[in-house]
Amino acid sequence: MTGDERQFLLTSAWMFMRHGQRARAVAVCEALAEDDPRDGVAAVALAELLLDEGGAARALEVLHGADIPASLAHVAAVLETRALKLTGRTAESAARWRRYLESRKGAQRQWV
Repeated sequence: MTGDERQFLLTSAWMFMRHGQRARAVAVCEALAEDDPRDGVAAVALAELLLDEGGAARALEVLHGADIPASLAHVAAVLETRALKLTGRTAESAARWRRYLESRKGAQRQWV
């Protein structure tokens, strides 16, 4: 599948979601993730949809199996934090969020 085809399908999934057709959006994102499990953009989109449906464990699988581009690292951090929390891994969720904040602002920065 070419990059243009992948972009078209991601845009289609977004349009489906915006128009209340979540099942179709999930199906498109799952097809993209199946075609290329390393596609970080499709993984982030699928993880977001899965989290909204209560599929936190599957969302973690998808995120951990993908190469997330730097431009989406902040989104992936939030999604992973949510997924860990929803699967009952509260300490890991908090640690993941701290790692993200430290990567953005530095460990010594005051967050209050």
